[in-house]
Amino acid sequence: MSPAVEKGVMLEPFVHQVGGHSCVLRFGEQTICKPLIPREHQFYKSLPAAMRRFTPQYRGVVSVSFEEDEEGNLCLIAYPLDSDPATDLVNNEHSVDCDPKSKMMTWGKMMASSLLADSKDGRSRNSRKDKEKSVQKLQEDMELEWLKQAEVLYYRLEDSHSNAVPQLKHNPWSLKCHQQHLQRMKENAKHRNQYKFILLENLTWRHTVPCVLDLKMGTRQHGDDASEEKKAMQIRKCQQSTSALIGVRLCGMQVYQSDTDQLMFMNKYHGRKLTLAGFKEALFQFFHSGRRLRHELLSPVLSRLREMQAALEACESYRFYSSSLLIIYDGEEDEDDEDEEVQAEPEMDEEEEEEVGEVAGASVVDVRMIDFAHTTCRHYREDSVVHEGQDSGYIFGLQNLITIISELENQSTD
Repeated sequence: MSPAVEKGVMLEPFVHQVGGHSCVLRFGEQTICKPLIPREHQFYKSLPAAMRRFTPQYRGVVSVSFEEDEEGNLCLIAYPLDSDPATDLVNNEHSVDCDPKSKMMTWGKMMASSLLADSKDGRSRNSRKDKEKSVQKLQEDMELEWLKQAEVLYYRLEDSHSNAVPQLKHNPWSLKCHQQHLQRMKENAKHRNQYKFILLENLTWRHTVPCVLDLKMGTRQHGDDASEEKKAMQIRKCQQSTSALIGVRLCGMQVYQSDTDQLMFMNKYHGRKLTLAGFKEALFQFFHSGRRLRHELLSPVLSRLREMQAALEACESYRFYSSSLLIIYDGEEDEDDEDEEVQAEPEMDEEEEEEVGEVAGASVVDVRMIDFAHTTCRHYREDSVVHEGQDSGYIFGLQNLITIISELENQSTD
């Protein structure tokens, strides 16, 4: 490995990305990074204090370069920016929490092995001398597979605590984003090889088997700066999905089903087709372990959503166009927890039951807002449009989400 690589941090695929088209990478156990978009960067730096607990923690900026080793394998290396003191702290975190021997694999090998392993037909197995064509073919094969039938997928869970490669097979959406981004960077490498990425808190790091729901919020998705073509396309997507009806649609989902030891994935293409009944069914699936509905999670999620609604109602002039809401919990349950479900419990009044449920669920569930590339507010001086009042479309989506999850909670208690 070159001395330059040793000074930097080799980035790895972040395997729990379930939605969005931006390439999210793993910087350290507790930190991810994604390409810097000036508007999103501005949002994180000028975030109102009341909103901080509802968004991932911002941890600075790194410079990322695209490099190849002697064998032509692709690597993405992050280097600290001298001007950003927050970055150095995270680099220290990285060196403490990351086993240097376990995951220093190059991207080329990671991507190729995972894609080849997942290929449904034999086309990808043909050995090709021309690596350029082979990478391109893998990408095309993957696109075809996704367009044909991969809107909902199941994979068996593998024991892969120390080895990153089998985990890559678990989330086809993250692979799709990584492969496309890597290809673009490879094509641009001759002209440009310095990219700025922002560092953010990894919301899944505490969980053994993260279950992640990505919901696109609001009745409008296009930013004020969108072209007429983009605007028309986003309006059409909203009208043809649950976005126009209830202000929220499914953008991606990964959930662990313990009865079959499988992970189930649902992507945004499937999410757009869901009717209101289908959306409710998907939420039920997300909170279901395969054995039972995880009703201890519902009360903490509802509390968090109500708190978020109150915070947004106090946010004057903000519009969170095309922003997502993440709900995350650990799919791995303690056996004791499952046994307790069956055993007879002492009588409790409603207030006591609620308190116990909230404590149990709050420790394993998280609700956050992400993706602020099209966010605007009156502090953004360069914006030509200044909005008044609250983001009513986003709040409408939150209210409907609260209603639907409340219905789930009532059904589970009945």
